[in-house]
Amino acid sequence: MTTPNPSQEKETCPAQSLLKLLSGKWKPEIFRLATAAPLRFSALLRDIKGSNKQSLNVALKEMEEAELLERAVIKLKPLHVEYYLTEKGKALVPVFEQLEGLS
Repeated sequence: MTTPNPSQEKETCPAQSLLKLLSGKWKPEIFRLATAAPLRFSALLRDIKGSNKQSLNVALKEMEEAELLERAVIKLKPLHVEYYLTEKGKALVPVFEQLEGLS
């Protein structure tokens, strides 16, 4: 007999997938900062106290895979990468603001 794996079970609440997209140690803060302006990795390291390169990189990659952020390589000197909210990410801003209002 095998035990069902919760990650393989179908989600019963429609909001569950949304909450999973923004769950994680730094994702809500990254999302909040992205609503104000494009993000640079080095700026995130400075702005998010207690963060480190590895954890931010993982969070950014997951948010990119979830199509909340878009990564753009800026080929001006100095070469750098910026992250922007996608249309899907922008659509979540009002929901995120309502969640902030409840806290």
